[in-house]
Amino acid sequence: MEIKQALYNQCEILVSKRLDVVKQQIAQIQESLTSETKSTAGDKHETGRAMLQLEREKAGQQLAEINKIKQVLSKIDIKASATKVSLGSVVFTSQANYFIAVSLGELKVDEDVFYAISPSTPIGQLLLGKAVHDDINFRGNGFTILNIL
Repeated sequence: MEIKQALYNQCEILVSKRLDVVKQQIAQIQESLTSETKSTAGDKHETGRAMLQLEREKAGQQLAEINKIKQVLSKIDIKASATKVSLGSVVFTSQANYFIAVSLGELKVDEDVFYAISPSTPIGQLLLGKAVHDDINFRGNGFTILNIL
C-alpha cells in the first residue's frame, strides 16, 4: 500500500476512535443527567447537575473539534502529488518525516515513523510551500527536504 494512503487510513481510524469515545462520554453524561433525581440535599443535587452540564459542554467542544478534523481530512486528495509541500503532502526530511494533514502525533508505516501535523502548526507553516532540497531551520535545528509525495 502506498505510504500516503496508509497514513491517511491511520488518521481516519484515529479520528473515528476519538469520535466514538466522545460520543460515548456524551451518552454517559446524558444518562447521568436524566437519572439524577431530586435528593433531599437540594444544593448538592444542583451542584452535581451543574458539573454534568459543564462536562457535557466540554464533550460538545471536543465533538466539534473532531468534526473539524474530519473536514480537513476530507479535503485531502491522496492521489495528488505536488512539487511543493501542501495539505496532504508526505514530506521526508533529513531529520524527520511528516504527513501534512491533521495533528495526530506519531504514525508508523512499516518501519518508518511519520508525524501527522496540521499545516497551522509552527513546523507545518515552515514546511508549506517548500520544495525538495529546501533547507529549513526550526528552533535552532537545520534540516533539508529530501522528498515530497
